Amino acid sequence: MGFPGTWMTESETLVYRVVPKCACSTIGQIMYYGDHGRFYDGDIHDATEGLHKWAFERSQPRIAAVATGRRAPAFTCVRNPYTRILSSFFDKICGIQRNGRRYRGNLVPLLIQKYGIEVGGPDGREEFDQIRSFRRFLLFVRDTIRWRKPMDPDIHWSAMSGHVSTFIANGGRYDGIVWTEAFDEGMQGVLDAADLPHDVDLSAIPRFNESEGHGPKRAHPVEAYFDDLSMHLMFEVFHRDFQLFRYDFENPANKMPTGEIDLDEVHAKLGD
Repeated sequence: MGFPGTWMTESETLVYRVVPKCACSTIGQIMYYGDHGRFYDGDIHDATEGLHKWAFERSQPRIAAVATGRRAPAFTCVRNPYTRILSSFFDKICGIQRNGRRYRGNLVPLLIQKYGIEVGGPDGREEFDQIRSFRRFLLFVRDTIRWRKPMDPDIHWSAMSGHVSTFIANGGRYDGIVWTEAFDEGMQGVLDAADLPHDVDLSAIPRFNESEGHGPKRAHPVEAYFDDLSMHLMFEVFHRDFQLFRYDFENPANKMPTGEIDLDEVHAKLGD
């Protein structure tokens, strides 16, 4: 299986397991800058040079050697499950993607037909009942993850622990897990452990939010979207994310972690 979703600097000084919707655009640009002293001109997900990615066959043996040999610090980044799933909804379901089209072609029409959701019209700009549509989307998410129907789960809303686990299961070990909610502090610790060719000043790094502006603005506080049933569905699907990464399941209004991540526990529970 190897190391899907893994990026590495060309200098082989830092290894990163991508988790979608968790600051991956910013992290990729930081890694690119650390190697080249400049940012990639465009969406880092589109970069085909300047960064090793497991998706490139030529990069696979180098990533595998560094990851299994633990020759460079390896890390990933996680986010509060409540805010992550909301971000996925507004970006991927309600938003028009950077190619000018809806995400995954017939996905949104399927959701409108089978789950009765609204997405704000053809361009995502019209008024609609965000709370009702999001809760129906959450039913769809549960169906894809529990029963793989009407389709397999998408990487943007499948559990973070599933993404994180593949790196461990195939012989890698994380030296750090960064919270997006305390990004600068966590990322500074990662950079301090890596011997990158160029120094990175996090205070001067812009946030590369490639999904910004794709969809409608969230009209309500996070907690308004989650009633008792929604919270039950969230726990059914994402309970390991809440537990391992120390997020507050009981209070959707609290986006901050409630305790330190235990790396040994993460490796033990996700390495099976």
